[in-house]
Amino acid sequence: MIDAYDARSVRAAEEPLLARGEPLMERAAFALAEVVARELRARRGAVAGGRVVVLAGAGNNGGDALLAGARLAGRGVAVAVVRAAGAVHEEGLRAVLAAGGRALGDADGPWDQGLVRAVAGADVVLDGILGNGASGGLREPARSLVTEVARAAASVDGGGPVVVAVDLPSGIGVDDGTVCGPVLRADVTVSFGALKPGLLLPPAADLAGRVEVVDLGLALPLSEGRHGRASVQRLTPADVVGLGILRTPDASAHKYTRGVLGVVAGTRQYPGAAVLTVSAAVRTGTGMVRYLGGRDVTASVLAARPEVVPASGRVQAWAVGPGVASAPTADDDATRSQQDRVRHALAQAVGEAVSDVAGGPVPAVVDAGALALLPERCPPWVVLTPHAGELAELLRSRGERVERADVEAEPVRWVRRARDLTGATVLLKGGVTLVAGPDTVLSQADGPAWLSTAGAGDVLTGILGALLAAHSEAALKDPAVPSLVAAAAALVHGRAAHRANPGGPVSALDVAEAVPGVVADLLAGRA
Repeated sequence: MIDAYDARSVRAAEEPLLARGEPLMERAAFALAEVVARELRARRGAVAGGRVVVLAGAGNNGGDALLAGARLAGRGVAVAVVRAAGAVHEEGLRAVLAAGGRALGDADGPWDQGLVRAVAGADVVLDGILGNGASGGLREPARSLVTEVARAAASVDGGGPVVVAVDLPSGIGVDDGTVCGPVLRADVTVSFGALKPGLLLPPAADLAGRVEVVDLGLALPLSEGRHGRASVQRLTPADVVGLGILRTPDASAHKYTRGVLGVVAGTRQYPGAAVLTVSAAVRTGTGMVRYLGGRDVTASVLAARPEVVPASGRVQAWAVGPGVASAPTADDDATRSQQDRVRHALAQAVGEAVSDVAGGPVPAVVDAGALALLPERCPPWVVLTPHAGELAELLRSRGERVERADVEAEPVRWVRRARDLTGATVLLKGGVTLVAGPDTVLSQADGPAWLSTAGAGDVLTGILGALLAAHSEAALKDPAVPSLVAAAAALVHGRAAHRANPGGPVSALDVAEAVPGVVADLLAGRA
């Protein structure tokens, strides 16, 4: 599990070490200098003779960058310092100058084009403007500096300098991943002590590049309190197997031990949504898929997947909503019938409909048109899977004033709000998928941008439904299980997209067809 800790937790963990006189800044500077040296070797074949510019702010990140610059200057690197704030870490600045570095400019003067070109023409730029304690975007004069450097670097032959962010790219939201203005996009981010949530959360995650964490010996988690454990987590392939979310059936397995999934998806207008959902569920390894829908769509489903059972009966989870309109037209009896099936499935999921056939409550995945049919409150084993526009609509139905653009600008805020308002586990689809469970947020970035294609969400619904059916009892007992299963489904979904056509375009059915190979690789430890 990859854990990210908010700024308050990291500061609290640093305090006892600083009180004992532990040289945290020196350790950070040493590690940072090694990363820069590696980048210089990769770029030019040697460290000595390289050109590094340090953009230094007033905080500890600026101090880390300056002390790293001093080490590099001692190894024959031409180091220049731009003071991006009125005051910088004085000990660090003295160390750079004493090692042969030079001051290129400071915040008291205008950012002339000669200085900007010098920064843009360096081999490596160290972004140490803002640190873990900063809030909001960059302010002047650093704001103008970053804007001008980014513009100049874009016009440099070879793509400009390698940007190494010190702890985090300056200007991103440390705890929430928001972006409130210009940010110098990093190629590498060196995070000290612990990963920061903003490096895993959209939209800032796209600006962090490759993230490396330097161990400073911090004692995390600190406690069982809200600020003592990771506020954002990410599952790795090893977690999906290690937590038992994916597992190989044993010799005593049968369809009910592997999970039976009920699917209500698709209408005459959108039959493909049903085909994609059941195809993904079957390929994920569920024991049985029951499909409920109109005659025409059922025929399409059976033509594609003859093993699907087109009849009601016992299920261990539901997957509802893909291809079902939220509001039928006046003469659309087929859609109304499908909505009635969705309502019945949701009633069973929340425990309002219990019968000898249906049994007690079961987990459910709720997507697309079914989101408008939700009861006011849901248990955490109901997993909602909206995209940003659908999440905004769901929130508005519960009294929030929010548009799609607001969700895209502050996704972690709104996915948490949706969780609080509905009681459900909420999976927000996107380039970085967020899952808001009862205690934490999981952030998965496993798929290529090619995955943003029609029908991909239906495939995710099928994968997630299959996994929930396999873990039905655990999901009902432990409110943390549905969010872990949802994150695992996002991981499988993303990796299937990569496997379907590495580096190129994929269709939703390509992704569904790649799922069995991904599951096999994960179980064998090849992923």
